[in-house]
Amino acid sequence: MNFEVVIQRLCDAGVQFVVIGGWAAIFHGSAHVTNDLDVCYSRDRENLRKLADTLAPYRPRPRGFPDDLPFVWDASTLANGTVFTLTTDLGIIDLLAEVSGIGTYADVYAVSVELDAFDRRLRALDLPALIRSKKAAGREKDLSMLPELESLLEAGGEER
Repeated sequence: MNFEVVIQRLCDAGVQFVVIGGWAAIFHGSAHVTNDLDVCYSRDRENLRKLADTLAPYRPRPRGFPDDLPFVWDASTLANGTVFTLTTDLGIIDLLAEVSGIGTYADVYAVSVELDAFDRRLRALDLPALIRSKKAAGREKDLSMLPELESLLEAGGEER
């Protein structure tokens, strides 16, 4: 997965997004390793167009979707769904319009922090919100990250 290129392209295109999941944890100091990029995105019409156009050159397709089934990647497709688990030429990207335990993009943005990564300025969930989202998701892989994330929170002195 080429996370750097994905994030750079999204930032350069002015896409409204917040990094969530494993990469948000890594940005906060986690030793977690992830093979995908999870982002929450704005469903604003112009943002959907920017997001679709930015990812189009990397041939996004739903993960596990048979190659012989047609799939149209555009702003209309994004407008008609809220969760896209994609395979692209750059790797696996999960796009979510809402995050468990937090809410819509506006809610996610409100509990995100601005940071520098990959030579760009971007937003990622803050540590308390990331912990809340992992608890709400309730999957074993999310719950197993909680001790480390809570230790990072305690070490950094952030409020829950």
